[in-house]
Amino acid sequence: MKLAQRVTKVPASMTLAISAKAKAMKAEGLDVCSFSAGEPDFQTPEHIKEAAKRALDEGKTRYGPAAGEPKLREAIAKKLQINNRLNYESSNIIVTNGGKQSLFNLILALIETGDEVIIPVPYWVSYPEMVKLAEGTPVLVPTEASNGYKITPEQLRKATTSKSKLFVLNSPSNPTGMVYSPAEIRALAEVIVEKDLWVVSDEIYEKILYDGAEHLSIGAVNPDVFSRTIISNGFAKSYAMTGWRVGYTAAPVELIKAMTRIQGHSTSNVCTFAQYGAIAALEGSQEPLKIMLEAFTERRRFILDGIAAIPTLSCPQPNGAFYVYINIGETGMNSRDFCNLLLDRHHVAAVPGIAFGSDREIRMSYATDLTSIEKGLERLEKFVASL
Repeated sequence: MKLAQRVTKVPASMTLAISAKAKAMKAEGLDVCSFSAGEPDFQTPEHIKEAAKRALDEGKTRYGPAAGEPKLREAIAKKLQINNRLNYESSNIIVTNGGKQSLFNLILALIETGDEVIIPVPYWVSYPEMVKLAEGTPVLVPTEASNGYKITPEQLRKATTSKSKLFVLNSPSNPTGMVYSPAEIRALAEVIVEKDLWVVSDEIYEKILYDGAEHLSIGAVNPDVFSRTIISNGFAKSYAMTGWRVGYTAAPVELIKAMTRIQGHSTSNVCTFAQYGAIAALEGSQEPLKIMLEAFTERRRFILDGIAAIPTLSCPQPNGAFYVYINIGETGMNSRDFCNLLLDRHHVAAVPGIAFGSDREIRMSYATDLTSIEKGLERLEKFVASL
């Protein structure tokens, strides 16, 4: 069979592959400490589950509008107005099958053959692959650990050409956990306006912040950058709703209409009763988020202390999300070999940095219990000592 060329350009997701291998080993009875999945280990808060059950009982099980339930679109717009100081109306919102479809649909709607999309390295695994599927050109800009793996205004300006159309901004970041300060966001906004770029701000981890870090949505900087801003977000990380597959995009109405056409011919509407759970997430108690954040804060301290005690490994302190991005360069190994041996010999699952565009690092998620983190760190230390 001759497959379409666009598919052959895109590799399988390495993060999903590592998670699948770890789960298969666990199914065989092996004691695996998995730090691979970007998935909170908490249950979805009860009031959210109850809202979805109530929607089922009320018969909300039929097709809905492709752009999403009107009540949810209104709730998202209100959240963006109040929490993020972004002046969106419900007509500026589309509800998608998770944050991933939000990004895929907007790239498909915006990017054409030859368009360049500027992506800082390290990046979330799917950004460049989505651009390739849209027949655009990813322009990958390496960043430095010394600068918190954050692109500078000078780097963004230098990477821009006459073909540049979109800049991808992710703060808090996957895989590094780094957060752009308000001053850094404002400085990037100046370049975006100067170079007449679109910017998609992936804000899926916006509520997971530490040490007083502040999240500023780039569209809130000024009206000029707001008119060029696309917000991608969802409920998976902050509300422990990964399996619910509810995300959203906020953007100018013209782009939302284009994305709705794409969604109407691909997946149609998001699961109807799941959207009522999402409404409850936004409008109900936010106390469960505080409980999860307290747990993540303790785990973050524990894993950072553990890594600091292992010779040859180093890791800048993340201020958001639930990842540590560990430099393994002094071990002399590339990230893929390191992770494969770590899993095979010591049953610890981590994600090779090459999946994120850099081969001297690995990503570990601390969205798991403290017992597993402690056990995994002990095994990691033994593995490094054995090299």
